[in-house]
Amino acid sequence: MIYLDNNATTRLDPKVRDAMLPWLDELWGNPSAGYRFGRQARNAIAESREKVAALIGANPSEIIFTSGGTESNNTIIQSALASFPDQVGILTSTVEHSAVEEVAKAYDQTGYSHRPNPVDSEGHLDLAQWESNVAAGDLAIASLIWANNETGVLSPIEEAAAIAEKHDVFFHTDAVQAVGKIPVSVAELPIHALSLSAHKFHGPKGIGALYVNRNTRYTPLILGGGQEENRRSGTENVAGIVGLGVAAELAQSRLQEQENIARLRDQFEAEVVNRVDGVKINGDPFARIPNTSNLYFPGVDGEGLLILLDEAGVCCSPGSACSTGSVQPSRIVKAMGHSSERARSSVRFSISRFTTSDEIEEAVDSIVSAVGKLRITMPSGGGVISSSAS
Repeated sequence: MIYLDNNATTRLDPKVRDAMLPWLDELWGNPSAGYRFGRQARNAIAESREKVAALIGANPSEIIFTSGGTESNNTIIQSALASFPDQVGILTSTVEHSAVEEVAKAYDQTGYSHRPNPVDSEGHLDLAQWESNVAAGDLAIASLIWANNETGVLSPIEEAAAIAEKHDVFFHTDAVQAVGKIPVSVAELPIHALSLSAHKFHGPKGIGALYVNRNTRYTPLILGGGQEENRRSGTENVAGIVGLGVAAELAQSRLQEQENIARLRDQFEAEVVNRVDGVKINGDPFARIPNTSNLYFPGVDGEGLLILLDEAGVCCSPGSACSTGSVQPSRIVKAMGHSSERARSSVRFSISRFTTSDEIEEAVDSIVSAVGKLRITMPSGGGVISSSAS
């Protein structure tokens, strides 16, 4: 198997797994318990909170552990609406993850006003429109994805957050695809809240975090036993939290490796573009996270390409991994102003530090072969230049 779908989920780092195992076996105490066995778990949570905070430049008290990015995004949007009851506007971009998009759309049906801010053909946010939306004066929250999950394109977080600050608007960023891949620091920007998820940077699934600035309003989504300082009730997933902490620590120490990942990604793209006629990159080819490549194959059915690549042992994706296996025209590619045909013919490839150069070479060969087969049955799309050219 050649795994090129790391934006969907990443391989668990062996060091993370080893750190988690004791908390799944002999150290199974409830962290809310007052005796020593429980305090061990509580101390482990506190240590992990410090590691996650260090990764994003936060204070440990500002970290709330959640079940992942989706819960973090849902929580902060609903928190903002509850905390600012006189405000009715929800500002997002047109290229948000569904965990933001669907929440905003749902509230749009209940008296709130969802305002999706457009992007251009390379995925760049229209900042003039963003400022106009922020200046309207009725926003409960402005939420902007830091790095797009399908194209990897980076949003102008610094500028967007500064505009929100100027107009005294609560600003949140879904940084699930950014944290662990590029430097992220809430200490340097006027960000009120940020979402992250462990399994995007070699941690376990089912655990994430929500950063909430200690000087801002917050209303919890889940009530009950008062865990997480009354900010997220429910017995903590101790093993998952420990795994997230170790993954955060490893990610912080390995950020310099992202340059090597970017070179491997660029090698992959160059070879595909050189060997397959007409291929284009979706999104800004420069302002993006280092591991992501979203490619348009003219005249090729994306679902058919995925099937052939799966048969060849190559794992990739039509876009978001949150559609339970369904293949639909990419909402993100269409939001950039491209056609439904282009959206249906686009495929996302995302690598990690576990990806090798040999795997890239083999994957390119498989892509060339698969596109060639599909274009025989759909000849209007062009052809393969060479199955062996480099």
